[in-house]
Amino acid sequence: MDGVPDGVPRVPEQRRPDSTPTPSEPSTTPGAERPAETAALRFSVLGPVRAWRGDEPVTTGSPQQRALLAALLLREGRTATAAELIAALWGEEPPSQALAAVRTYASRLRKVLDPGGEARRSGGTTTTAVLVSESGGYAVRDLAEEALDLTVAQDLATEAEKARSAGDLCHARETLRRALALWDGETLAGVPGPYAETQRVRLEEWRLQLVESRLDMDLEQGCHAEAVSELTALTAAHPLRERLRELLMLALYRSGRQAEALAVYADTRRLLADELGVDPRPGLSELQQRILQADPGLAEPSSPAPEPAAVPVRPAQLPATVPDFTGRSGFVRELGGILASAEGRVMAVSALAGIGGVGKTTLAVHVAHQARAAFPDGQLYVDLQGAGARAAEPETVLGSFLRALGTADSAIPDSLEERAALYRSVLAGRRVLVLLDNARDAAQVRPLLPGTDGCAALVTSRVRMLDLAGAHLIDLDVMSPDEALALFTKIVGEERVTSERKAALDVVAACGFLPLAIRIAASRLAARRTWTVSVLAAKLADERRRLDELQAGDLAVKATFELGYGQLEPAQARAFRLLGLADGPDISLAAAAAVLDLPVEDTEDLLESLVDTSLLESAAPGRYRFHDLVRLYARACAERDELPPSERGSALSRLLDFYLASAAGVYAIERPGDRLVDHLEPTSYPGLRFDNRHAAQDWLYAEAICLLACVRQAAGRPETLPRAIDMLWAAHDLSESGANSKEYEATAQALVGAARSHGLGRAEARALMTLVNVHHVSGRFERAEEEAERAIRLAQESDDLLPVCWARNARGIIALYQNRHADGEEHLSRAIEHFRALGDRPGVAAALCNLSRIHLATGRTQGAVALAQEGIDIYDAMGNSLRGANARYALGLALTQSGELHSAAERLQEALEVFRDSRQRLWEGMSLFRLAEVDLAARRAARAAANAEMALTVLRGIGGEWRRGNVLTVLGRALSGIGQTGRAQVCWQEAAGIYEELGSPEAAEVRALLSPVQAA
Repeated sequence: MDGVPDGVPRVPEQRRPDSTPTPSEPSTTPGAERPAETAALRFSVLGPVRAWRGDEPVTTGSPQQRALLAALLLREGRTATAAELIAALWGEEPPSQALAAVRTYASRLRKVLDPGGEARRSGGTTTTAVLVSESGGYAVRDLAEEALDLTVAQDLATEAEKARSAGDLCHARETLRRALALWDGETLAGVPGPYAETQRVRLEEWRLQLVESRLDMDLEQGCHAEAVSELTALTAAHPLRERLRELLMLALYRSGRQAEALAVYADTRRLLADELGVDPRPGLSELQQRILQADPGLAEPSSPAPEPAAVPVRPAQLPATVPDFTGRSGFVRELGGILASAEGRVMAVSALAGIGGVGKTTLAVHVAHQARAAFPDGQLYVDLQGAGARAAEPETVLGSFLRALGTADSAIPDSLEERAALYRSVLAGRRVLVLLDNARDAAQVRPLLPGTDGCAALVTSRVRMLDLAGAHLIDLDVMSPDEALALFTKIVGEERVTSERKAALDVVAACGFLPLAIRIAASRLAARRTWTVSVLAAKLADERRRLDELQAGDLAVKATFELGYGQLEPAQARAFRLLGLADGPDISLAAAAAVLDLPVEDTEDLLESLVDTSLLESAAPGRYRFHDLVRLYARACAERDELPPSERGSALSRLLDFYLASAAGVYAIERPGDRLVDHLEPTSYPGLRFDNRHAAQDWLYAEAICLLACVRQAAGRPETLPRAIDMLWAAHDLSESGANSKEYEATAQALVGAARSHGLGRAEARALMTLVNVHHVSGRFERAEEEAERAIRLAQESDDLLPVCWARNARGIIALYQNRHADGEEHLSRAIEHFRALGDRPGVAAALCNLSRIHLATGRTQGAVALAQEGIDIYDAMGNSLRGANARYALGLALTQSGELHSAAERLQEALEVFRDSRQRLWEGMSLFRLAEVDLAARRAARAAANAEMALTVLRGIGGEWRRGNVLTVLGRALSGIGQTGRAQVCWQEAAGIYEELGSPEAAEVRALLSPVQAA
C-alpha cells in the first residue's frame, strides 16, 4: 500500500540476549537437562500474569508478587538488582521494608515454581533453578522454549515478517493472527507498579502495530468488506490513531462506500483539530485526494494474492487433449501462429464456428495445449452451454474465473460490470490463455475476454461471431476423407481397417466426415471385437436410419448419435432415452436411479457403460451429464421408441417424487415436529435418508439447480404440478439462504402462473405461499400482502387449511412492518387458532413469536417476553433448533425493549450461531443487526458499529432495501456515538433515500436525525 512501510512491526525496545535460543534452535548446553518440574512451566504476561505446570495452574501470589515475577520474566533471563526491582514495584517512594518484601516475594515464588529445589539442594544434587539469586539480585532462567507467551508472539511476528518479505501474504497474515490470539485481555492485567505500567503501554503499542499490519495485509488480499467492521471498532477505541483511520478509509472506498470514506477523513480532521490542534498527517490527506480523484490505483490491492494458497495461483483448467487427435494441420498452424503473437498485441482472439460435432472443442483444446508454454501464468476453460436452453451467465463464469485466479469470494463484486473490470485487473501483467467453449453469441463472450497485453482467447460456437470486434474468424468444416479415415484407423486399429479399406471409407462417408460421428462409430466397433468393419458399414448403409438426416446442418450429428444408440443393449438404450428427459445441467446417481426405477448399483453400471460409449459424460464422481445435442437426440429417441409412451411421464414423475421426498426429509430433519411434511402431496418413490442436519443441508444446496429445474419441468403438466409446488415449498430454505434466491423466485412465479392457467385453486394457493415468502424476504411487503390475501381465499375455497395458517402468519408480520398493529394481531391470533386446529405445535410457536413482536410494538413488553418464551418452550420440547433460533431472536427483541440487555444479547447470540450453522444468511444478518441495537442501548457504540457493519456484509444481495435501510440507520447511530459524525451522516442519507423511494414511514425519523447535523 502506498506510503506504508513493508514488514511486520517488532516489539518496541525489546531485545533478546544473544544467548537466548530461538524456537528453531533449541539449547544444547551440556548438563542442562531440566528437572521435570521446571521443564513443564509456562508463563503468560499478555494478559493476567499467570503460570502453569503442564495443564495445572500455579499460584503466583499477591499483586506485588506477580509484579516481581513479571519484571523478571520481561528481562528474559537478565539479572535484576534489588534496587531495580524495588523501583519497578514502588517507584520513587518505596516502603521502608521494601528490600525485605522483595526477598519474601522471591522466596515464595521459588517455592511454587521449583518445589523440589530445596530437596535436591539439601541432598547434594546440583541443578539449575528457575528463579535464581545472583549478585544481590534475581533472574528467571532455564525456561523451556516457548514457555513465555511474549516470546512466542515475538517469534511469530518475526516469522510473519519473513513471510511477507518473501511475498507470502497468506502465511504472514495467518501467522500474525496466531500471534495476536496470544493476548488475553489487557497486558499485565492487575499488576501494580510503574514498571508494569511502562511495559503495558509498550506492549499495547506493539499489539496495535501488529493489528495494523495484519489489517493492511487483509486489504492487500481483497478482504476490504470484512475489514470495515473491525476497523470501525478499532477507530472508536483509538480515535487519534491515524493509521487505523487511513486503513478504514481505504476499506470503505474499496467496498464502494466512497462518501463514508471521505466522511472518515472529515471526522478525523475535526477530531485532531479539537483534541490536539493539528492537521492530519500527509499520508491521510493524500489518500483523501486520491479518493476524490477516484485514483485507479486504489481500486484494487497493490499486490493481490490468493487467499487459500501460499503460492500464486496458476490455473490449469484445460480439458485433456485426445491422444488420437488427427488432421486439421492447417488450422493448427494458423491458430498456433495467432496465439504466438499474443505477447505483442493487446489481445489475440480466435473464434471457431461450425456445426455441432465438427470438432471445434477438440481442435481448440489441442491447440491450447500446444500453446501452454506461451502462457506461463495459466489457462482458463469454461463450457458456456450456448447450445442449451439456459446458457451460462457471464457473471457466473467471471466469478468462477476470479476464484481460479486466486480472488477470495468476499472480494468478488456482485454486478457483471464490476466482475469484468476486476477480471481484467487481475489479468493485467499476466499471460493467460482463456478457452471459451460452446458460446451462444458475442454478447455472452465479450465480458469474458481478457483485454490485456499478453493474454489470448479461443472461442468455439455454432454461430459465426461477425460482431466480435477484432476476432480472427475460422469456419471449421468436416474432415477431408483422408483425415476422417486416419482418425477412424487410430481408434479401431490399423490391422482391421487395412483389410477392409473400402468398408472403412464407406463408414466415414456415412458419418458425413464429422469427427464426433466418426469417433462414436469407431469406439463402438473397437469395443466389439467380433464385429467386422463391413458389419458396421452395412448398418450405416440403411438409408431409412441415416440418409434423410444427413442432408442438413445439425441433422448430421443426429445421424452419428443414431449409430451409437443403435449399438446399445436394450437396458442401456432405455437408460439413455429416459435420462435425456430430465432438465438440469446434470443428474446425480441417486436421481438417475429414480428416473430408471432401478437400484443404485445397477444404475451406476448402466451409466458408466454409457460413458464408455461417449453418449454420456461423467461430470464428477456420482454425477452425469449429456452433451446438449446428445440430450436433444435422447429425447427424440424417447418420443419415438419409448413404449408404452406413458413411461416417459412415469420416469419424470419418479424423479419428481424423489426430489419431493428428499426435500421433505431435509425439511423434517431441520424442523422436527413441523406438520408441513404431513400435508405434502403423497409420493410413490422414496427419497434419500439423511444421518444429520448438515448432510441434509449439503444435499439441498448441491441439488438446488437440478431440483428447481425439475420443478419448472413438472409445472407443464397438471398431474405433476401440485407435487412440484409442494417441493418448492419444502425447499424454501433456498429462498432465504441467498444462494439460489433469484432462481427460486423465477420458479415460484412460473408455478403460480401454471396453477392459475390450469384452474387449480388449491395448487395456486400453495404456490402463492412460496411467492409470499420470496416477497417477504426481499422486503416487498405490499406484494407479499396481496399474494397472501389471495392465497387465503383460494385455500379456504379448496378447504386446505395449511396455506391459510401460514398466510395469516405472513400477513401478521407484514402488518407489523407496516405499523398496522391491530390488523397484525388479528391475523396472528387467527393463525394460532388454525395451527392449533391442525395440531401444528411449531406453527403455533411461530405465530406466538410473531405476536410477541406485535405486543412489543404496542408497548406490552412483558406480554411480548412471555409469548416469545412460550414459543421457545415449544420448539425446545420438539428439538427444533432452527425454529428455536427464530424464537430466541423474537425474545431477544423483547428483552432489549424491556431493558434486560445482557439476557437479550445472550438470546440473540444463541440465535446467530444456529443461523450461521444452518446457512440462513438472512437471519444471520438480522441477528447481527439486532445485536447492534442491543449494543447501542448498552452504550457500546463501537461494538454496535462492528455488528452493524457485519450485518451489512452478510445481507449483501438478500433481505431487500428496507432491511438495508434499517441497518444503515443503526450504523449511523453507532458511528455518531463514537464521534464519526461524517460517516454517520452518509449512512443516514443513504437510509433516507431508501425509505423515501419505498414510501416507508421511517424516512421521517431518519430525516430528523439528519436535521441537527445539517443545521450545525
